[in-house]
Amino acid sequence: MGYVIVKGLYSADEVRTIRDFFDGIASKGQNIPGHWMLADDVKPGDEPLRRYPRVMHPHRFNPMSRDMMLHPGVGKVLTALFGEEPMACQSMYYFKPPGARGQALHQDNFYLDVMPGTCIAAWLAVDHARPDNGGLYVVPNTHTLPIQCPETADPSVSFTTHLVNAPKGFKAVPAIMEPGDVLFFNGNVIHGSGPNRTTDQWRRSFICHYMPRSTKSVSKGYHPVLDFKGQVVEYGATASGGPCGSAFKPGSYDKVNA
Repeated sequence: MGYVIVKGLYSADEVRTIRDFFDGIASKGQNIPGHWMLADDVKPGDEPLRRYPRVMHPHRFNPMSRDMMLHPGVGKVLTALFGEEPMACQSMYYFKPPGARGQALHQDNFYLDVMPGTCIAAWLAVDHARPDNGGLYVVPNTHTLPIQCPETADPSVSFTTHLVNAPKGFKAVPAIMEPGDVLFFNGNVIHGSGPNRTTDQWRRSFICHYMPRSTKSVSKGYHPVLDFKGQVVEYGATASGGPCGSAFKPGSYDKVNA
């Protein structure tokens, strides 16, 4: 299918530690230059996106986030999936409070441009993830498809501009998850989420991307790459950030890398 959910991979204490750290940043209104990722079209007063933007690459400024990205349980699953040693190249945190827009269907390796092969995402549910509170949808078996050049997403329901529709014969299904569950999925899998339509439920998530040790290059925004001992491993840099190059106009490769 191109994806698998591992139940309870992170303990309740680990999930609480992650949630409390990022909630603490948000409660203090901290601005961490280069790591707060506003939505593509966010404007002053546009809540909740301005109040709770994405946190990009928190492992680069926070040791706890780095440790959670290099979680031994995650490394064990990735080793089985890749068939070789995994390398870590990105971490992210999504708050997704009530009323927040979703993220249109997309493919992660469009942005990471791992070559040869593809990346794998590890999507940790910090809260319950359901369709009504903006939980993730995946399109089974799309890991067999090549990377597609996106269309423009509907900004009323997606905070990012890129959209890759599920091809004919494929259908998006919800990934129902509990706190501590981790969804692993291939970088070519089409996936995304709808808005959080609840009034009282958050859908926080901690998301990391990985690639096999045998990778030759990855898009330059994901350097430096770490092994699971936390050591930097040098790789070539793919400058384009995607296969569509400058011919693709909507959105930005650098702004939408989830």
